[in-house]
Amino acid sequence: MSMKTERISARVPAHVHQMLRQAADLTGATVNQFLVQSALERAHTVIEQERIIQLSGESARKFFDAIENPPLPNEKLKAAFRKHRELL
Repeated sequence: MSMKTERISARVPAHVHQMLRQAADLTGATVNQFLVQSALERAHTVIEQERIIQLSGESARKFFDAIENPPLPNEKLKAAFRKHRELL
C-alpha cells in the first residue's frame, strides 16, 4: 500500500536551524522527522483546543438549566417549524 506524500519546506535563520538540529539530535531524529513530529503534535493540540467548549461555572449552570427547562417556543420558532414542514 503506497501512501501519497506532500513536501513542506521552510526557510529559517541559521540560529533557528541550529537549534532545531540540536533538538533533533537529542531525540535521535533527523531535522525533518523532528519538524514533522513537532508540527503534528502542535496541530493536534490546536485542533483539540478548538473542539472543546469551556464555560464558566455560571455559564455551565445556565446552559444545563436551559436544556432541562427549555423555554416555550416563541412566534419566530413556530414560524420556522411551519416553514420547515412546508419545505418537506
